[in-house]
Amino acid sequence: MTRLHGDCWVITDGAAGNQRQALALAEKMGLPIRHLQPEPRVPWSWLAPRLTLGARLALAGAQRRQFEPPWPAVAIGCGRRSALYTRLLRPLSHGRCYTVQILDPRIDPRHWDAVIAPLHDLLKGPNVLQLLGSLNPVDDAWLQDGRDADPALATLPRPRVGVLLGGPRKGVAFDASYIDALTDRLLAQQQADGGSMLALASRRTPGPLVERMRRRLAGIPGLVWSGDNDGGNPYPAVLGWADRLVVTPDSVNMLSEACAVGCPVQTLVTAPLPDKLERFHRALREAGRLHALDAVPAAPAAPLRETTAIAAALRERIAARQAG
Repeated sequence: MTRLHGDCWVITDGAAGNQRQALALAEKMGLPIRHLQPEPRVPWSWLAPRLTLGARLALAGAQRRQFEPPWPAVAIGCGRRSALYTRLLRPLSHGRCYTVQILDPRIDPRHWDAVIAPLHDLLKGPNVLQLLGSLNPVDDAWLQDGRDADPALATLPRPRVGVLLGGPRKGVAFDASYIDALTDRLLAQQQADGGSMLALASRRTPGPLVERMRRRLAGIPGLVWSGDNDGGNPYPAVLGWADRLVVTPDSVNMLSEACAVGCPVQTLVTAPLPDKLERFHRALREAGRLHALDAVPAAPAAPLRETTAIAAALRERIAARQAG
């Protein structure tokens, strides 16, 4: 591994998916990490990352004191508000801070040293690193940690089917009729194949829809988890023990993490998807990584694990900068 010096600031908003991507990449860089979540007031919050003038003063006192020298060697941001502050770090550090922005910042990528964007964003440039899915921490060690954390799941009847639930987003229906259609197919498969089901809600999953599924799955071996009232989050354990994963179509992050496991991955699409999301689904299908819920799925030749490769490419670029 190429060795770097200095520290790494991870700059995100409050979105769990953005935090997960940025922290997963930062962990691979091998540098001490400091996590900042700036909350600029309007109009900077509206116009990020375009409006940079006065952006430090747009932060409340405690956050402003966090965002001051000594500047980090590397800054990794994910989310529109974070892009404002990773952009600022280049001129503030006189180019000594290597700035990385995850996802399309919606302005010219030249304002950062590197921009990491999924292929379905259609973003190109000499400093743009493309990947099929999203960055995530899933690898063999992460999955083993999940299995070690909850060995009792190994006693559930096989096949163990993990069901990952997202939530509503623009252009994607996620309502009672969708949950019913999904549950109908899952129950039909369980009746034919036996096994168990492990259904996990996300922060975006409406509570009434989780309870609707919980009632329908009553009596099926497994679990339904929707929050602290159901105990600790078993997400790593479910991915670690699953023989098959079913993921709702709305979440690029959850689909990417499911495809990183190495087991067959399925989804149920009941209506046309927004263009960008459809491009992502199509790329996964063409790569043999995603299957319709009614199809007979096959495991991929290798798990989709792009975070290590992206981190290695960045380390080479940063090391060259530090050596120069």
